[in-house]
Amino acid sequence: MLPALVVENLPRLTRAIKQLAAGAHDDEVAVNLADELSGITAMVAEKFTNERTADGIQKALQLTVGCVSMGLDSLLLDEGDGAALDFLVEHGAEAAFQAGYRLVRELSALPEDALVGEYDQDPVYTQRRLRDLFVDLCQADPNQNWTGYERYAVLLKQRKEVQAIVRLAGWLRRHHERGPVNDSDLNAEGVIALAIIFAIEGGGRVVARTGQKDFERFVKAVRKNKPDFEEGWAALLARVPAQHHPVLLERIANYREHCTVVQHIRGRTAMKTLFAELENYAGSELDADYD
Repeated sequence: MLPALVVENLPRLTRAIKQLAAGAHDDEVAVNLADELSGITAMVAEKFTNERTADGIQKALQLTVGCVSMGLDSLLLDEGDGAALDFLVEHGAEAAFQAGYRLVRELSALPEDALVGEYDQDPVYTQRRLRDLFVDLCQADPNQNWTGYERYAVLLKQRKEVQAIVRLAGWLRRHHERGPVNDSDLNAEGVIALAIIFAIEGGGRVVARTGQKDFERFVKAVRKNKPDFEEGWAALLARVPAQHHPVLLERIANYREHCTVVQHIRGRTAMKTLFAELENYAGSELDADYD
């Protein structure tokens, strides 16, 4: 059996610096680039690591290599390493570092999951989250393979998908039939679940929060009137702005096939059992108190 082929993928900064050996630039360029990278490393050590220890300086160097490489990859994704060196010479390593750091900062501002709490807006937590993400993505050994930008691209895609879910839930909350729901904590999936389940009654109602009493009324109405579920979902879709349709359509398709509340509501399932099933979908967005 042949050994697996390992493809070298050093950080873009390392690859760009190797281009200096080709002799296209004089020694002054190398000296200036080294000075600039040293200054960036000192700044990173002061702000993100321990500038008083060798380990802190070493980690700061690795973060500098990764962040500059991140910026170069984002700016010159389809261009060669010679173009990366040209960018460093013309614009400076600081510009590449800032481009990479901006990517990390923007990524850290996106929600990680559909459970959003008040602490997510806390400045201390926000700064800690940014720092942790910066270290996680940008730490790169100059002489070892690094996939920081590829990992960034995966996280960006995932977080944008989560952001779309959170934004849909936010719209549903603002248009709740009994007035906006303004809680700081948000279970986005729970809000969407309630909206889709209650939509089967028809009429285009937007329900983002409910209690046991209203749920019982809803179940009785569905069992008595036997509405067309598809018409109800179409009416909900017509109420929701088009930019939220991809997420809503995906969730409707899932609930059509797999939601036990939707499957059991027309039968003889006990009200207590149905409400317990609803709790599995709505979670903290459900007011379980009987009023």
